[in-house]
Amino acid sequence: MDSAQEDASSTDVFLVTANVGSLFEDPERLLQLWLSEFLAKIAVAQPRFLALHLQEVGGKTYEKSMEYVQEFIRCLCDAPEMGDFTCVHIFMDEDFKSAEHFTALGSLYFVHKDVASLKIWNFLTHSWEESLQDVKDKHIYSGNIETIATKEKSKFPQHFFPECKWSRKGFMRTRWEINGTVIDLVNIHLFHDASNLAACENFPSVYCKTRRRALVHTIERFHLDEQNGTVPFFLFGDFNFRCDTEGVVKELTENLTPHRVQNVKNENDKIHYRNSTGNNVLTVGKKEFSHADHQLKFKEDWLKKFDRELEPLKDVLVEYPIKFVPSYPFEEDPEMPTDYMSTRCPAWCDRILMSPQVNEIIESDDWTYGMIGEAVCMGDHKPVYLTVRLKPNKGPADPTAISKLPESLANLVNQALNDESLWMEQSVVDDSSASNSSAAKSRYILMKKGTTSPCKEDPDEAGALAAKSDGLDTESAMLLKETTV
Repeated sequence: MDSAQEDASSTDVFLVTANVGSLFEDPERLLQLWLSEFLAKIAVAQPRFLALHLQEVGGKTYEKSMEYVQEFIRCLCDAPEMGDFTCVHIFMDEDFKSAEHFTALGSLYFVHKDVASLKIWNFLTHSWEESLQDVKDKHIYSGNIETIATKEKSKFPQHFFPECKWSRKGFMRTRWEINGTVIDLVNIHLFHDASNLAACENFPSVYCKTRRRALVHTIERFHLDEQNGTVPFFLFGDFNFRCDTEGVVKELTENLTPHRVQNVKNENDKIHYRNSTGNNVLTVGKKEFSHADHQLKFKEDWLKKFDRELEPLKDVLVEYPIKFVPSYPFEEDPEMPTDYMSTRCPAWCDRILMSPQVNEIIESDDWTYGMIGEAVCMGDHKPVYLTVRLKPNKGPADPTAISKLPESLANLVNQALNDESLWMEQSVVDDSSASNSSAAKSRYILMKKGTTSPCKEDPDEAGALAAKSDGLDTESAMLLKETTV
């Protein structure tokens, strides 16, 4: 096939990731704003395959937001801009009562009537389902979707979670054959920074290490999937990647004097960085990050050099150049759509990444990587999108073929999943259930088989516990919770 014919039959693919948690905290003001801006973008792009990955669907209290989630889906599906998308697959993880399964992820896929050939993978039978384009119907899976076979969903192992406390973090994967070319689309949500003060102690921070471990665990899982095989994938979601906070603070505070303010009552320490005249230029607290020129400073090019979390994975994950401002944390006020909140150092949390093999199946010079709603309030996260043109008939013919674990990934596995300085860190948390003492504290200790004393611990201000990955033999070690009063 010559290049002109190949280009003519390439499929315009539009990928979007959006953390929508804050929309459901204020749905009456924000939902329609978000939908209007999103649909306007789709109307202009006119893709043939649309993938929308949502995180934090329903916000903090899903049980109170269910009706708004249903309205969100209805408005999206019934919008005139979506009329030519005749095949729809929506996976909404809504079983909020199941701590071990609930991820609050939503993966929505819309296929245009002009797509000639389409298949979706069954992860239980390890084979293709019947041709969906012949069905031309809406498939909406919500509530408890654990048994839906056309998706793979998993929370990260519990010992990956800070303090071993469940939160809504994990991934959801689907596999598609679009006009003869196979891709995996993976929705992911990684761990956030709990404290700015802990984050700026060093780089990589304990939070960065925890995110990296979960990310490496997920990619390794795909490469070792003997039943479903390995195909090129797009990985897009809220990675919660943060800038090198230690480096950012050093950059911003050169020639400034730090002053620590301690509040013993609520342990709300802050560090004020002041200039020679005594004016505060930067304030860093657990949940405060405020600069005197906050709304302009973090939209300048200097910040990009501190976006470093992907550096160790450059051989495993690739990304188009970022030309947009940090996607988080924006004000949630419709009157302040371009302003950042002074809670965190602005960062590119929301990303669209891909495996290196994707380069073989897309038109290399025809892409757009950008942000939706630059001048409109979209919640605290701005959606990020990528448009690519997918070449036809690139296979693979046998999706269950296993690709060799790349050496670079194997090295990352050894580093990230076996990092004892991370997974043996002590976690100190309040535990009101222990005795009746308000002074009760708990910590987690890893006990190895054949030892009579706890493994060496490394306490950190973040209070983040990480334990070893699935590579840890559970028969040779156990996690104990020790409470002191």
